[in-house]
Amino acid sequence: MSSLQAPSGLQPSASYSFTMRIELRQLPGAFAQVAGAIGAEGAILGAIDLVRVDKRGVTRDVTVACFDAAHGERVVNAVRSLEGIKVVSVSDRTFLMHKGGKIEITPKIAIKTRDDLSMAYTPGVARVSSAIAEDPESAWALTIKGNTVAVVSDGTAVLGLGNIGPEAAMPVMEGKAMLFKELAGVDAFPLCLDTTDVDEIVRIVEGVAPTFGGINLEDIAAPRCFEVERRLKETLDIPVFHDDQHGTAIVVLAALLNALRVVGKRVEDARVVIVGAGAAGMACAKIVLNEGVRDLVVCDIGGILHPERPDLDGELAAMAARTNPRGLRGTADEALDGADVAIGVSVPGAFTAGAVRTMAEGAIVFAMANPTPEVQPEEVWNDVAIMATGRSDYPNQINNVLAFPGVFKGALEVRARAIDETMKLAAARAIASVIPEHDLGPEYIVPSVFNRRVSVAVADAVAQAAIESGSARRDRAPAREPEAPPVP
Repeated sequence: MSSLQAPSGLQPSASYSFTMRIELRQLPGAFAQVAGAIGAEGAILGAIDLVRVDKRGVTRDVTVACFDAAHGERVVNAVRSLEGIKVVSVSDRTFLMHKGGKIEITPKIAIKTRDDLSMAYTPGVARVSSAIAEDPESAWALTIKGNTVAVVSDGTAVLGLGNIGPEAAMPVMEGKAMLFKELAGVDAFPLCLDTTDVDEIVRIVEGVAPTFGGINLEDIAAPRCFEVERRLKETLDIPVFHDDQHGTAIVVLAALLNALRVVGKRVEDARVVIVGAGAAGMACAKIVLNEGVRDLVVCDIGGILHPERPDLDGELAAMAARTNPRGLRGTADEALDGADVAIGVSVPGAFTAGAVRTMAEGAIVFAMANPTPEVQPEEVWNDVAIMATGRSDYPNQINNVLAFPGVFKGALEVRARAIDETMKLAAARAIASVIPEHDLGPEYIVPSVFNRRVSVAVADAVAQAAIESGSARRDRAPAREPEAPPVP
């Protein structure tokens, strides 16, 4: 592999970028050597900032994007090897962003006078607490509850890193909280739990639930995540939403609806294969069935799910009974023969490029394993009509961030008791609808994660669906806030 080639199709990214402070002599062509060394290693030269100029020379901060940490080390060593160039320091930009954490709590009102203090805290706050004690529902209006979500994880299934523990999960959950606020104006706080015991997780979440208007479960490994979610839904009267399952499923369905429009196929006619039967795969299977897919085949590491497989029980056995109407047997590759759609929520290599080539004309492939897809897009570009991944450096990124901010915004707006199936379907259709029909194309089936219309459309659709399904406590029109008791 030459120094200009990235492994596994990876491209230089801001996530592996660093700022290198260098000192060099004030001579013609001096910086050109630096730029040449960076380019020769296949990295991307970004911002170049002048720090100072003195009699010793010039000090500059140079930003460089690489495709992994080892690549970054090679770039730095290449610059260090240049005569007359001194590398003073190297700062990883991603680590600097996380220094001190990425979120904070800030007050909504200023405390500048004794009057402010007496109303926000003692003695005035006692009257508000008494009002809530008399009418607990008023906590939705008089506290942060009405716009606050707990992001709960035990750190056992974090990104592609697996079981890395609650402390290591915190940066991810902080990032989730940032997205809630930035994209939907919803306040969220990470709760990373030092236990993997289902009973303890359920008990802890039940104990803190009065503070929150919703619970977002995140990065809890299967099959434990199914039990945690099921039990919390039974005991809590606020939405409980496992994003790894339902957020993924919502965006997959949105992408599928638009992809089928592009290739001119109907949902009820499509042969769909889902490769991966973990939390995300099972949720994707359920939502496409609810949308009307009739011919669905689900595969796990043991191959195609079917009722006669002796190794299936629980959720897998139930899914086998609902799917595979043609009674297929065999591997995931064999399941793809003649299929219209392949949805990968598994691991790299879970199905092959050769199997993709056996799919029906106008094939749709969603290969969402991260960071390395089930099959590399470059291997099948010419064999499929539509290709989507979970990565931002390819067209059609399927990303949960399109779903969860708006889903919770809509649920909180109507003080929903749960997020039910009709609300999930409404969210998926809303995401799909953001792209006008005339703009749809093979490389544009899902909106950008930066499209601010997405969370608004999703929130509107989810709120309305909650009202229609009976999950909502109030109508979308803002309810009259409780009045303060009259002054005696």
